[in-house]
Amino acid sequence: MIDNKRLWDTALVEIETAVSKANFNTWFKNTRIVKEDAGTIFIGVPNEFVKDWLYKKYHKLIAKTLRDAYEHLRAVEYIIAKYEPKEDQGPVREQTIIINNNKELPLADLYINKEDNLNPKYTFDNFIVGSFNELAHAASQAIIQNPGVNYNPFFIYGPTGLGKTHLIQAVGNEIKKRHPDKKVHYVSFEKFSNDFITAVQNKTIGAFKEKYRKYDMLVIDDIQFITGKEKTQDELFHLFNTLYEKNKQIIFSSDKHPNFIVGLEDRLKSRFSAGMIVDVQEPDYESRMAILKAKLRAGGIEIGDEIIEYLATSIQGNIRELEGTLNSIICQIQLKNRGLSVPEVKSLIKNNIRPKKNVAVKDVVKIISDFFNIEENAIYEKTRRKEIVKARQMTMYILREDFNVSYPSIGQKLGGKDHTTVIHSCLKIKTDLKNNPLLVQELEQIRALFKS
Repeated sequence: MIDNKRLWDTALVEIETAVSKANFNTWFKNTRIVKEDAGTIFIGVPNEFVKDWLYKKYHKLIAKTLRDAYEHLRAVEYIIAKYEPKEDQGPVREQTIIINNNKELPLADLYINKEDNLNPKYTFDNFIVGSFNELAHAASQAIIQNPGVNYNPFFIYGPTGLGKTHLIQAVGNEIKKRHPDKKVHYVSFEKFSNDFITAVQNKTIGAFKEKYRKYDMLVIDDIQFITGKEKTQDELFHLFNTLYEKNKQIIFSSDKHPNFIVGLEDRLKSRFSAGMIVDVQEPDYESRMAILKAKLRAGGIEIGDEIIEYLATSIQGNIRELEGTLNSIICQIQLKNRGLSVPEVKSLIKNNIRPKKNVAVKDVVKIISDFFNIEENAIYEKTRRKEIVKARQMTMYILREDFNVSYPSIGQKLGGKDHTTVIHSCLKIKTDLKNNPLLVQELEQIRALFKS
């Protein structure tokens, strides 16, 4: 007999990592497993609206997660379950009304092949292309046409929530469809590292090497976690060389450019740079509009253009934040059974809109000094050391351009510099940005740190 509470708690841990915090709190609060009967798990929900929404939007995720934790799962059903305290004891008594019947688990849609580890929901059919990711998308299409030759290795980087995992898994799924003879495998770097450590401990390193060298395409996600793992880096280096020499496609993703991954060996940086390195950024207004409209079309839901435009203008974070905010609005529309006015939407999402940050100068100095690996006090000192001057000028430029601090105030706070010195420093950075791609990448990385 299964422990319903433990099984659902385990599933919720996995589900929480796959959805935004807002969506998790909205849809999974006050849910629980009511019972299990002959392989069918009944999930209790507070009302019919939540029941319908979970089945429509999250059924595949819920079923897949439960299937991973409970091998005998046959189906998942949702029932409205009211919980009332017993008059004499206090613990809850379940009163349930079964609404849905025979919701069979769509195994063909949910099954993630353990050989390739790809999620079938990540395809190009539901991938929105905009100016923020069009280069990465174009490169991925070239890879699909000629894997192992065009852009090998392919390295994509950018802040979390911008669709990197969706893109690289979509490449894998498309190559599987077009080239069924090719062996594709997706793995997070954490899983790859754990596999290697286990192989070393169990003295099965030969089997580990054989496993990862047999693939025609290897996709490693979140490679930034390689920091501090010297032996794993060494193994990855030799694996890379083996696959590359055989024209096997290699794809990496990271939250930062390989040049800025702390502790990454130069020989790996060199290998990553041999193919194509491309970034994805936060979506612009037009892309945010396209994402919202696509989400609404997929759900068969209509919302006024004025509200869509307001959301696209106001929510300037990552795609997950944008979709989470839209889900909150849809929830309110369904609960109220009517449309929402723009003032109502503004009130509803006011906590989702990130205000322009007013950070203290010392906070900017700390982030930049950490980035360039220098002492904070050095930025305030009168020194002409090249690395200090660059960090100081970058600090002045960001304070002026990103936070609109006045030139005299910047100079006063950074060691009593004259405002003309600050102006010169800002112009120097602005000029260098036109001719120095590395400086552009450094600025992007620093700016990303303020958003994290």
